[in-house]
Amino acid sequence: MTGYSAATAKLCLKEKEILGHGDDAITKKRNFMKNIYKLVISIAIPLAIGALGSYITVTGISSWYQTINKPSWNPPNAIFGPVWTTLFILMGIALYLVWTSGNKASKTTAITLFSIQLILNFFWSLLFFNQHQIFGALIEMVLFWISILLTIFAFSKFSKAAAWLLVPYISWVSFAMVLNFTIWQLNT
Repeated sequence: MTGYSAATAKLCLKEKEILGHGDDAITKKRNFMKNIYKLVISIAIPLAIGALGSYITVTGISSWYQTINKPSWNPPNAIFGPVWTTLFILMGIALYLVWTSGNKASKTTAITLFSIQLILNFFWSLLFFNQHQIFGALIEMVLFWISILLTIFAFSKFSKAAAWLLVPYISWVSFAMVLNFTIWQLNT
């Protein structure tokens, strides 16, 4: 061995000693770090889209939304931020569970559906709070709801837990759709 390769071999042996014996410990550490990275990315994606949507929502709530008719059962504005943050985190965990599932089947459809519903989530805020298109937002929300349902079905093929993590999300969007419909009725 050359001096460089002998030194490299000694460092590799030292790493094995520190982390545990053999390549198995090194592989476990690398897999753990990859999974942490995937979890962070999976949660960051919906949170980033949610942040964009919330920027639009906050500007609409502080102006136009205050002037329209709303039902008496409309939740206080302070509820929406924590609820949506929680839902975005659950969505991210669901995405992570599908991404890291051992199922070898193609995940393209499931991840595409997840992406579509996330984009529709953003565009609902744009239509409703920025463009003040109550009926347009309602129509878009029907498509949005269907895309969440399809995502739940697609995720269930890879992880039942991932599918269940989206149930609070579709429940909240169902409530929001009824609220959107009622606001449309009260303002036409």
